[in-house]
Amino acid sequence: MVGHAQRLSLWMIAAFLLGISQAHAAANCDWPQWTAFKTQLISADGRVIDASTPQQHTVSEGQAYALFFALVANDRPAFEKLLQWTENNLAQGDLTAYLPAWQWGHRDDGSWGVIDKNPASDADVWIAYALGEAGRLWNERRYTVLSNIIANRILREETADIPSLGLTLLPGSVGFTQGKNRWRLNPSYAPIQALRRLAANDPDSSWSAVVASSQKLITDSAPKGFSPDWVLFQTGKGFLPDVETQADGSYNSIRVYLWAGLMDRNDPARAEIMNALRPMAAYVAAHGVVPEHVDTRNGVMKGDGPSGFVAAMIPFIDAAGDAQTAQKLRQQLSDHPVPTNIYYGQALALFAQGGTDGSYRFNRDGSLVPRWTQSCVSPQKR
Repeated sequence: MVGHAQRLSLWMIAAFLLGISQAHAAANCDWPQWTAFKTQLISADGRVIDASTPQQHTVSEGQAYALFFALVANDRPAFEKLLQWTENNLAQGDLTAYLPAWQWGHRDDGSWGVIDKNPASDADVWIAYALGEAGRLWNERRYTVLSNIIANRILREETADIPSLGLTLLPGSVGFTQGKNRWRLNPSYAPIQALRRLAANDPDSSWSAVVASSQKLITDSAPKGFSPDWVLFQTGKGFLPDVETQADGSYNSIRVYLWAGLMDRNDPARAEIMNALRPMAAYVAAHGVVPEHVDTRNGVMKGDGPSGFVAAMIPFIDAAGDAQTAQKLRQQLSDHPVPTNIYYGQALALFAQGGTDGSYRFNRDGSLVPRWTQSCVSPQKR
């Protein structure tokens, strides 16, 4: 028989080993890239600052992305600060009544405040998504209710019923319906996984129709396999080059490949989207670089994309099954990391890195699975 002293010794050893295991699990759930992003780019009161612009501006998209990252990192204090700043400064103090303005910063007259009050639907979608998932994962009904309110407002104010497309997400409330028969659209504003989750959260709403039109927008606006930043849709003619940007694919469209690469393998839209965009994967594999600009009408490339583009392309190349090219891109990124003061590049890198290192993933229904819900012993406190 085991004596009392031996039992105590065995218990102490087991407890010690369990403590090591728990500490290791907690350490695995730390996300140093988020800590760096928060330290370098977010003010103490919750404003994501793009220091690379003269206005030192903040865009609603940046606030939305940071909310998502804070949730992935299980950082509720940061999440709440970001939400409060967004509501107080971009939504006239009430996100239940107003969609957030797109741009806030240093005005020409020297004052600080809203520069462009038109909302941006990509930010609104990610804010609604982050709030909905925060409500579920943190069991906070206030977030869930606010998510539903914002999602319904998006449907009312930022969509149009477009012939042969159906109910379609517009880039914003004002300025994107050009006459009775033409609309200006942006494929990168339609992350399928986020839209799919909004549809799952409210199955009686019209979000399922938006998911369907978004899939068609992504695939049909890229007939040569390269997604444009902006595109026109005209009744009877289909997709046409945008008047302002022509057929250029660059700083907006890089997100189309990123969102595609982050989709769950069982998402019903994934195979069609990946197949439609496969020429971009082939180009990157053949040339070893991510282009900064592509003429989506003919595939003519111009310039090498910045480090943020390289980061954003890695999940897409992984999803395409090209491990060798993905590794080359990882080495490029290691040799030339995204500058710490470049907000957009850092945001792209955080989405990409978190999605490939297991910090988070999306389920088939678009629901978020952060690593801390799977392997952490207790929530992180920051």
